[in-house]
Amino acid sequence: MALIIDIPFLAKFVGFKNGWTIHKGLDLQGGTHLVYQTDLSKVSPGDETNAVVGVVDVVRRRVDALGVAEPLIQKTKDNSRVIIELPGIKDVNQAIALIGQTAQLEFREGVVGQSIDAGNKVTAYEYDQWKDISLTGAHFAKAEVQIDQSSNSLVKKPIVAIEFDAEGAKIFAEATKRNLQKPLAIFLDQQMLSAPTVQDEIKDGKAVINGSFTIQEAKSLAIQLNAGALPVPIKLVSQNNIGATLGQEAVTKSVVAGILGLLMVLIFMIIFYRLPGVLASAALVIYAIITLAIFIFIPVTMTLAGIAGFIISIGMAIDANILIFERMKEEIREGRSIVAAIDAGFYRAWSSIKDSNISTLITCVILYYFGSGLIRGFALTLGIGVILSMFSAITVTHTFLRLIAATPLVKNFKLWGAKSL
Repeated sequence: MALIIDIPFLAKFVGFKNGWTIHKGLDLQGGTHLVYQTDLSKVSPGDETNAVVGVVDVVRRRVDALGVAEPLIQKTKDNSRVIIELPGIKDVNQAIALIGQTAQLEFREGVVGQSIDAGNKVTAYEYDQWKDISLTGAHFAKAEVQIDQSSNSLVKKPIVAIEFDAEGAKIFAEATKRNLQKPLAIFLDQQMLSAPTVQDEIKDGKAVINGSFTIQEAKSLAIQLNAGALPVPIKLVSQNNIGATLGQEAVTKSVVAGILGLLMVLIFMIIFYRLPGVLASAALVIYAIITLAIFIFIPVTMTLAGIAGFIISIGMAIDANILIFERMKEEIREGRSIVAAIDAGFYRAWSSIKDSNISTLITCVILYYFGSGLIRGFALTLGIGVILSMFSAITVTHTFLRLIAATPLVKNFKLWGAKSL
């Protein structure tokens, strides 16, 4: 199955018409790198992160409308900038114009036969099918997640509390009076976020949106509402276009380097460890095929840094085999049989393999969490590779060795890289 995913020809041959492809990052595919500076001067102290997270969410929805594959959209730690990478984008001006628009939050009421039925149930989710009531984000004060203390249930559910300014409270009071027991839709950038049913006339401009929210869903809705209500102005401060030709050249060099490195490792293992080296080489090839298939299937967006992480993980995969084989040699020198030496070698080398790989995984987690862009790609591919390398060394290589040990080759100590007893 891994080969089918890795090789498009095989995928199409067995019936997968579209097959699978490697998702290339900005540096390999070419595209546009944009950096926007945020203006937080009008944001209340302590709300900077929520405001910028809301902007990132809005930008992501707009970029998705462009049909960009695997865009990277993230904020800096200090909330001062938003970084956007658009692989393969052609119309850069269109993307800049779309990203730079201010988020528009609107409340609209339903119309019987158009957006709701006679029973006041939502029947349409399109922006134009709901009636404008002149209540927008300009009248919105804030949204925050709260826990519904009025519920008699043992499990308290999260709700989203919203608040309007004085003018918005008047419009909202009229709208709730007019739409009792009817849904009032909330749109952000003409896309429906929610359509809660009005239970009572609300005169003070404060209301709650309840439903079957998880805490994460409630937080997401609050962030989206705040993004529309408190748009953070963003200004384009940097734009870099990366050509696909440079990306293709980098890919070619990286692939050649990876293949040469893999061949050198395989030759070293076969010469130095003989039969176990041959089996480890076969396991390493299987490891590379499976890892690449997982990268494609997830999918992982491959960058130059990601390719580097993959190549390093190959070296770490063979490192575990070296620890095991050295332990096997020691066991054979102490007079154990080949079969006993295999089991003892894996058992005694496991603690070293586990500790070294866990330390690497911890480093990958730190790089992924605190890093950005290329650093995160490197951490992700290296982390996945390390996890699979443990499987390759402990399971695949061990299985191969036990299978060969069940043949007459077990009696030929020279093939196992050891002198006869």
